[in-house]
Amino acid sequence: MTGPYQNLFSNILKRKIILGTTLGVALFFMLIGVLFWGGFNMGMEATNTMEFCISCHEMEENVYQEYKGTIHDANRSGVRAGCPDCHVPRPWIYKMKRKLQASNEVLHKILGTIDTPEKFEAHRLQLAKNEWARMKASDSRECRNCHEISTMDPEAQKPRARKQHYNAMKTGQTCIDCHKGIAHKKVHDQLTEEEKDELEKPNPDFIRPIPEAYDKFINGDKKTKKTAKAEPEKEDVVKQETKVADATTKAVPASSSDSSGVDWEKAPERLINIFYPGQASMEWILGKNHSGKRAFKSGDRCFECHDEETVDIGELVASGEHEYLAETETLIPEKRGSIPVSVRATHDGENLYVRFQFPETGHTPAPFADGGKMDAENQIKLAIMLATDDVTYADRAGCWGTCHIDAKGMPEAPSAEETAASGLALNFEKGVTKYLTESRTKIEIKGRGGKKRGGWDKLKEEADIKTELEAGHFMDLIRYQAGTGKSEDGYILEQRHMEGGQGSEFTSSLADGTWTILMKRKLASEKAGDISLATDQVYNLGFAIHDDYTNGRYHHVSLGYKLGFDNDEAEINAVKQ
Repeated sequence: MTGPYQNLFSNILKRKIILGTTLGVALFFMLIGVLFWGGFNMGMEATNTMEFCISCHEMEENVYQEYKGTIHDANRSGVRAGCPDCHVPRPWIYKMKRKLQASNEVLHKILGTIDTPEKFEAHRLQLAKNEWARMKASDSRECRNCHEISTMDPEAQKPRARKQHYNAMKTGQTCIDCHKGIAHKKVHDQLTEEEKDELEKPNPDFIRPIPEAYDKFINGDKKTKKTAKAEPEKEDVVKQETKVADATTKAVPASSSDSSGVDWEKAPERLINIFYPGQASMEWILGKNHSGKRAFKSGDRCFECHDEETVDIGELVASGEHEYLAETETLIPEKRGSIPVSVRATHDGENLYVRFQFPETGHTPAPFADGGKMDAENQIKLAIMLATDDVTYADRAGCWGTCHIDAKGMPEAPSAEETAASGLALNFEKGVTKYLTESRTKIEIKGRGGKKRGGWDKLKEEADIKTELEAGHFMDLIRYQAGTGKSEDGYILEQRHMEGGQGSEFTSSLADGTWTILMKRKLASEKAGDISLATDQVYNLGFAIHDDYTNGRYHHVSLGYKLGFDNDEAEINAVKQ
């Protein structure tokens, strides 16, 4: 540039703008700033790559190997979430804060704190706690970069996920409360009950408005969700049955009548998959390893989350693959995990009639029983429990409220010597039987300080138990043995009582591979341990089937269902005819 233009440009650069600084100097430092900022950001981005994160063997040999193959690494849509997506915030200020925190990690890299697999394992739980706390404090910000709960489609979710997401928005929980161990080795089961409760405690600041789609689905037309009509339930059961190994397992067609004189075509059908529970107990349901513990304690029913999952649960437990409830030493090879049962109910104003139909299965011998049969006289037994909402947990768990971890055959059952030395006014001839919370002064749930869970030895005084019985705080229990034809009517409170009820009439038959069991029971009764059924009320019902000559806890059980009379909103609707 020459001539007058050169002089003009020179004069412009020499022009003073701020605090005596010339424009040329300002432009020079601006260029330096741009280069510096660009280089800084390039460096920042270079440290925000998967390659950088696993460039040290501590990460590459441990957490990266666990990450490979998980849903965040490879999935049907091909969207990958790498290390920085989950562990480095996107907003600049939070990203800078995280980078400053990383300087402490660099220090421990130099010190060799976790430079061997053994050292890494020793610190793994603390490292996980640090990340959980960070995610909790940010309302799972990095999770929400991809997964925004308010825009999820509740109709496309399983019932359990749908209800838990609804509860999370309503109470103020966040993603990391439930979704730990989804990309790396699970260690959250090493937390104490207190640590887990504190970490997952709802934060009112995280409460969100309930989207209309969720509110409509959860709180909308309950008649649509709870109807006992046959067709919707058949679809659900058939969908689950595709996962059952036994090809003979299928829904049972209805017949119009039988020796009872009832026209069963007029009785709405409920198809229920009962499942093998293993050693599941109320203590487990209320403990840290049950993800639905908080929702259950606040009033959610097992039915709401698990009605469509019972086949999966049963298969996992019976096969020995369930994360917490798998059978091990008492595994019965090839035992079916679930049984689809057609339940129809009706009444005539004086009697309740219930029909159970389900497919027979091939014999799978129990290796720990003589001849492979625990009860050689009875191939099939049926037990039914009824209760009002006045019984603790009956409204949400049905008959599960009687099942405790210290009962006979359960993990923490006391020895015969312990029960004999207790001096309690209980019949221990068959060990500790089922009992209700109402009969104990305390139930140990957490097992802190090495305490055994349950409450078999914490019996209330006899007068207090009598008061509970008179108040109707018991489970009405009816049992039937198909082999001997014997039926029993009793109740459960401080233990199992199998006498004194009004009794029920049963018949059973096996034809074309299908079992049919009919029960006739009077609605009204004045006997202790019996529930009088009023046709304008709804009751809690649960049932269990011992199939294939099994006994004790080796049965298949239902969730808790609602029994109503001429009530379309009840899951089991006994219509009058």
